[in-house]
Amino acid sequence: MIHPVEGKEASRGTKGRRGEAGVIGLPPGAGWFARHTVAGLAGALRDGRTSPGELVERALAEATRLEALNAFVTLDGPGARAAAERAGRELAAGLDRGPLHGIPVAVKDVIDTAGLRTTMGSRHHADRVPEHDAECVRRLRAAGAVIVGKTATHEFAFGPTGDRSLNGATRNPYGDGRLAGGSSSGSAAAVAAGIVPLAVGTDTGGSVRIPAACCGIVALKPTLGAVPTGGVFPVSASLDTVGPMARTADDCLLLWNALVGRDAPAPDISGARVGWLVPDAVHPVDPRVSAAARAVVEPLLVRDVTVPDIARLRWAYTAIQGGEVHRLHAERMAAAPELYDEEVLARLRAAGRFTAEDTAAARELRERVRGAVTDLFGRFEFLAMPTVPVVPPPLGARSLALNGTPVDVRAALLAFTSPWSVLGLPAVSLPAALIDGLPAGVQLIARPGAERLLLAAARHLAKTASSAPAVME
Repeated sequence: MIHPVEGKEASRGTKGRRGEAGVIGLPPGAGWFARHTVAGLAGALRDGRTSPGELVERALAEATRLEALNAFVTLDGPGARAAAERAGRELAAGLDRGPLHGIPVAVKDVIDTAGLRTTMGSRHHADRVPEHDAECVRRLRAAGAVIVGKTATHEFAFGPTGDRSLNGATRNPYGDGRLAGGSSSGSAAAVAAGIVPLAVGTDTGGSVRIPAACCGIVALKPTLGAVPTGGVFPVSASLDTVGPMARTADDCLLLWNALVGRDAPAPDISGARVGWLVPDAVHPVDPRVSAAARAVVEPLLVRDVTVPDIARLRWAYTAIQGGEVHRLHAERMAAAPELYDEEVLARLRAAGRFTAEDTAAARELRERVRGAVTDLFGRFEFLAMPTVPVVPPPLGARSLALNGTPVDVRAALLAFTSPWSVLGLPAVSLPAALIDGLPAGVQLIARPGAERLLLAAARHLAKTASSAPAVME
């Protein structure tokens, strides 16, 4: 038996502190994996203190105990047990596939898994069982990871709230009546709640970063094209990415290494400079969220910066993504509209309003802003801002008052993440604080290909802030 190696449970009050590894306090009733790092588990597997089979049974038991979160669509007990038995035999025989060998992992339900139901959160595909693994899943299996099940997604991954799906809304582990964020809602909730140590999601406009911020974990949206998307149901093929999700930056890096199929030493970030993008110039923001996010990056050299037209990239994202997603669903919408969630169907139909001229204008705007951002990366290693401008809204909410002004919940959730998706840049979200008992996140953005640099910075900032209170009232 192995003992906890990380984290402290937090109360549901208005105050929270960071855990020993730099993560915010755990949600109430957090599962076993919330208190263990992947490196710790890997060491325990190799010195005989646990086994892949024991880890799988713990994951399956926690998924059942925390079923009310609605994090999973499908659990694969037989498949996971068989994979764990194989991993155990391999390790015993001296075949070591790396730090993920024998570690339970959850996979978002828009990513194909051979022989395991993949629904896209939609009645259109309620019984679909793919014949082949997506490329990212093949890489996970090659690294020895044990896939325990498929996690909930906003229907067709088309929504930032995570509460419109075939199997219902995913609930936030930090607050039963709060959104988990989307579209990788189940992956974030499963990791935050300690059901599994690692999960894979997809991100088109913020779909790993938004739920990561809402659920208090780390998630990386990679550079466009860094991880193959073959076998992943598309939202917008020119924007879609596959990204790792974990409780800590160290664990996220281990999963990232498996997804790209190679390892590398952590880069040195000493002397790194951060350009703080003033969030109010992009979208109204809860001042407590902004202050908490800014405080996390303060140990680095921080300067305020602005990017001309950055706020308009939200429109560019909508125009580019809208045209692509509408074309993808046009035939399906015409043939069986009744199988869609009503809200998702309305949004898909609205996406058809964008013209070829809109798309061309959006791409022209993108290139103009890209030039300004590239200039900033000549002065700064990172850009930073809150991941989302609010704490997790209530389930079902579509508007809220922010600084006395009504704002659209979906637009708010996407406001700070979608610009970097349009530009194809890598970005990481890491926990910033608990505010009224609910997580808030901070986002770091870097130049193309700088994923490991981002995770190194996330690790450094988490450790720097590990003893600092994260208190907002």
